[in-house]
Amino acid sequence: MSSYEALASWYDQLTGDVPYEQFADFYEAEFARCGGEFRLLLDLCCGTGTLTAEMTRRGYELIGVDASVDMLMQARDKCAALEPPPLFLCQQAAELDLYGTVDAAYCSLDGMNYIPPEDLPEVFHRLHLFVRPGGLVVFDVRLPEWFRSLDGEVFVDERPDLLCLWRAEYDETRGAVRYGMDLFERQGRLWRRSGEEHVEYAHEPVFLKELLEGQGFGQVRLQSRCPQGDTGRLFIIAVRMEDQNG
Repeated sequence: MSSYEALASWYDQLTGDVPYEQFADFYEAEFARCGGEFRLLLDLCCGTGTLTAEMTRRGYELIGVDASVDMLMQARDKCAALEPPPLFLCQQAAELDLYGTVDAAYCSLDGMNYIPPEDLPEVFHRLHLFVRPGGLVVFDVRLPEWFRSLDGEVFVDERPDLLCLWRAEYDETRGAVRYGMDLFERQGRLWRRSGEEHVEYAHEPVFLKELLEGQGFGQVRLQSRCPQGDTGRLFIIAVRMEDQNG
C-alpha cells in the first residue's frame, strides 16, 4: 500500500475542519515580525493546495512542491483560475530543486513528520540553498507524546459515498506511527475498497532545532501558541542566515 493515491480525491472532504486561514494568518504574522519583502513563497509538501490557493489569493506568488502526483492534480485544478497561477513541481522534499531562491518556505499539517529522520539534514540543506538570506522557514510538527497517544486507536469517518477506517500503531523503537487505512467508495450499487499506508515520524523539537542550526539557520523559535496548538501541534520558525563566506 502507498500514500495519497485513492485518498487524494477525498482528502479535502475528510479535512474540512482544518483552519487553513489561521495557518495563513500565522505565516503572515511571522513575515511581518521578520521584516523585509516576502513575495515569492514555497509551499513544501503542499498536498491538495488549499493553503497554496489561500496564500495566492492574499497576493503572494507560490511554488507548490509535493511527492504525490495525485495530490498535485487536485492542487492544480483547485488553483487553475488564480492569478498568477502557482507553479507545481512533483519532487521529494529531500530532492528539492528550484529555479532560484524564494523569500520564505512553509510546510504545513505534518508535512515534516512524513520525512524520515535520516532525510531531514538533506531537506534542511536544500531549504538553505533555496531560501534567500534573511528569509524564513516555517513548519509545524506533531509532538512525540501526541503520536504515542494514538497507539492502538481506530478511527471511522463515514460520508454518504465514502467509509474511511484507519488504525494507528506506534513503534517506540522507530519513533514512528503507522496508519493502516481502508477506503470504501460507493460506485453505483457496489462499493470499491482501496488501501493506503502512512508513516509519520515523531521528531523531537530540540533535535529539529539542532539540525536547522547545523544547516545554517538561526534565530530558531519553537511556538506552541499556534493554530491547532491544543492538539499536539508545534510550529518552528527559523531565519536563513547569511553565509559566513559572504
